[in-house]
Amino acid sequence: MKADIGLIGLAVMGENLVLNMESKGFTVAVFNRTVEKVDAFINGRGAGKNFIAAHSIEELCANLERPRKVMMLVKAGQPVDDFIEQVLPHLEPGDIIIDGGNSHFPDTIRRTKYVESKGMLFIGTGVSGGEEGALRGPSIMPGGSPDAWPAVKPIFQKISAKTDSGEPCCEWVGEDGAGHFVKMVHNGIEYGDMQMICETYQMMKEGLGLSNEEMHQVFTEWNQSELDSYLIEITRDILGYKTEAGEAVIDAILDTAGQKGTGKWTAVAALDLGQPLTLIGEAVFARCLSALKEERVAASEILSGPPSSFTGDKQALIDDLRQALYASKIVSYAQGYQLMREAAKEYNWKLNNGGIALMWRGGCIIRSVFLGKIKEAFDTNPDLVNLLLDPFFKNAVEGAQAAWRRVLIQAVELGIPMPAIGAALAYYDGYRAARLPANLLQAQRDYFGAHTYERVDSPRGEFFHTNWTGRGGNTSASTYSV
Repeated sequence: MKADIGLIGLAVMGENLVLNMESKGFTVAVFNRTVEKVDAFINGRGAGKNFIAAHSIEELCANLERPRKVMMLVKAGQPVDDFIEQVLPHLEPGDIIIDGGNSHFPDTIRRTKYVESKGMLFIGTGVSGGEEGALRGPSIMPGGSPDAWPAVKPIFQKISAKTDSGEPCCEWVGEDGAGHFVKMVHNGIEYGDMQMICETYQMMKEGLGLSNEEMHQVFTEWNQSELDSYLIEITRDILGYKTEAGEAVIDAILDTAGQKGTGKWTAVAALDLGQPLTLIGEAVFARCLSALKEERVAASEILSGPPSSFTGDKQALIDDLRQALYASKIVSYAQGYQLMREAAKEYNWKLNNGGIALMWRGGCIIRSVFLGKIKEAFDTNPDLVNLLLDPFFKNAVEGAQAAWRRVLIQAVELGIPMPAIGAALAYYDGYRAARLPANLLQAQRDYFGAHTYERVDSPRGEFFHTNWTGRGGNTSASTYSV
């Protein structure tokens, strides 16, 4: 008997994913660089199940049904390239290599081209949901060689999470790096969501002086509202968690955040494509600032803030926080979709925006109740340029904006930083402005560098230069965008 699929990499995600595959009726061949892990798995969690232990790449490939499907869940970067080189000699034309790690999408574009040049097919797929999702059903975002999709579709859609109506949270995303790009944006939105939740937590803790138990209750209520989502749910659980000794673990955790790079990649991609992904950028920088723990502790002894403390209606501010968080989350998704729209143009991908929302409905870290509304928005208008222009989201943000502004005013008065929620409102105000002060900026650029400008009374694409000082000539710099 041969295996339906092979997997390289029995770390947390790999081990749980193959258990998921086996539980859905698939036979899986497994290999790990440290081969002792293979035997430990086969004799442990995999005991008595339909697994084939492989102690070499050659053995792994020899035990696979045609077309062979070899999936890697290894560390992004050079290890992926190394395993591709090890696997290729044991494959035949039409066989498929699948990278299920958090690879950077330009690498996936390059690898798709390279593997196809050897006669094989390549899939780069985002897999979201962490350990629990991998075992019970993750969100899966595959892209790469389109001809590979029919061969892996039955496996991926069977093991993926399902929506309440039974639809799989897995669909073909697009060519070459599209799957990993969409997963990268997913992770960027995840960075933003987490940071905004942390900002509301800090306002409740330091601004309102709420206890963990009181905050646990707030998040319990919020999870039954329009904020119903996985991240609100786990925040509720974290704030309510105590050890057997009665210790609140949250209070014992050092306030320095780690990151694996996907949020940074999202912000860099936004800069490369000229898209204002301000909220996610601030979420990444907030983690960087948190890492300066020793500097912050020293600075806290030197730098002062406002002396005021909150004296208003606590419950009213908690309700305002809920609305501010909701409006900011909508902006986060709006920015993420703007980035994906621009990337689709740049890389000639045909992204199904409604389908992406469907893939994020279950299994993944950012799953939330309003993703169904995003799918409806794009189903109604596939050419929607910004989620904020959809009637549902327009009304939701307009209904929340008074509370949103009150929260940020209060944060400024109390000296509590809210970089992501603040960036979300600044973006909203900037996006709805028919005129921004960039006319002055263009004048400044023309003054010191003769960079030229366009005029309101002339067609777009016609450029002018002013000799501002009387000392400059008529020569102007060429116009270009970086």
